[in-house]
Amino acid sequence: MNILLLGSGGREHALAWKLAASPLTDRLVCAPGNAGIAREAECVALDIADHAAVIAFCRANRIDFVVVGPEAPLVAGIVDDLEAAGFKTFGPSKLAARLEGSKGFTKDLCRTANIPTAAYERFTSAEPAKTYVRRQGMPIVIKADGLAAGKGVIIPQTLAEAEAAIDMMFEGGLGAAGAEVVVEEFMVGEEASFFALCDGETASPLASAQDHKRVGDGDMGPNTGGMGAYSPAPVMTAEITARTMAEIIVPTLRAMKAMGAPYKGVLFAGLMITKDGPKLIEYNARFGDPETQVLMLRLMSDLLPALIASRDGQLKSFDLRWYPDSALTVVMAANGYPGEYKRGSVIGGLDAAAEIEGVEIFHAGTKADGNKILANGGRVLNVSALAKTVTEAQARAYLAIDRIEWPEGFCRRDIGWQAVKREKSGG
Repeated sequence: MNILLLGSGGREHALAWKLAASPLTDRLVCAPGNAGIAREAECVALDIADHAAVIAFCRANRIDFVVVGPEAPLVAGIVDDLEAAGFKTFGPSKLAARLEGSKGFTKDLCRTANIPTAAYERFTSAEPAKTYVRRQGMPIVIKADGLAAGKGVIIPQTLAEAEAAIDMMFEGGLGAAGAEVVVEEFMVGEEASFFALCDGETASPLASAQDHKRVGDGDMGPNTGGMGAYSPAPVMTAEITARTMAEIIVPTLRAMKAMGAPYKGVLFAGLMITKDGPKLIEYNARFGDPETQVLMLRLMSDLLPALIASRDGQLKSFDLRWYPDSALTVVMAANGYPGEYKRGSVIGGLDAAAEIEGVEIFHAGTKADGNKILANGGRVLNVSALAKTVTEAQARAYLAIDRIEWPEGFCRRDIGWQAVKREKSGG
């Protein structure tokens, strides 16, 4: 098969690495890709926001199957356009992708379908939102309704911070994403990322992971797109996983089908495991980043037939196998991230780092300049490792990082700390 993968981040490198290993793959093309993806696939300079250009490329190159990585093209309806042009595509339709594209839409769906989530209200102007915040008290969670590249969620600790966040969103600080704001209760518990493949009718659970959103060690500092992850998440016990499927994923699929927008693709549930069980924080309509990197390391089965079965409505008889090992990934980011950072610095030592047993390095924001690898984004590398335990995987990942020569970059040094603590205490 001729496969086209859309995207350029660490998630797409991990997907490309797995798709390239499939015996079904004859040709793998990635648009636009990055320096690491270029080792797995042909990278083409294609604007994935230009749906007509993507369709023309598929026609010219006889593409059999398209895999969409990032959320923006999904929310913009690229799956609908590709399918209408006759190209089989993995990912949700524009209507189904509202689960990520509009937090208010998802909260309303939860309310209607009795899916456990935080109490909330939706607002289209600042003053009513501020009045609600004053009535609820701190801490509280303020979210931009639309896509904001991981920067649309603020958890203020004071009333002044809350009011400033509301003003920032309504004054255009996050563009169109902040035209509507969702204010919701602050939930207490342990966060986890849970993934399920969906074909419109059936949901097949994948694996769990735990992401580290804060920029600094000890979960300090501003939120980011993710500074590292590990899988499986110990908090996702068999009982919690079963409850998540029964109380959150399956009712969502049922509700989406009932409203004429059946959900096909991967459904990524951000969960809070509370004393009352799992509650939905939010949905993403695509694979997580950096969670995909650890999921792909643990996936024993061929990924491609699973994605095709999801698109074709054939998941009912599908079963994926996983390595029992733990996987961990550490994000190396450019100094200054998630604020301002510089591009173009040279990264050395990657081959030496990749020689460590169990280590894979997935590129996120990189580009090639001859034989040199240059930093070309905020999150730049995902140094990933597979081992029997999270403690061993963590040690391998940081051993590899210490071989990478990139003074213009930084990383957290405590990725996986919750699982390591559990392992050391014997539970």
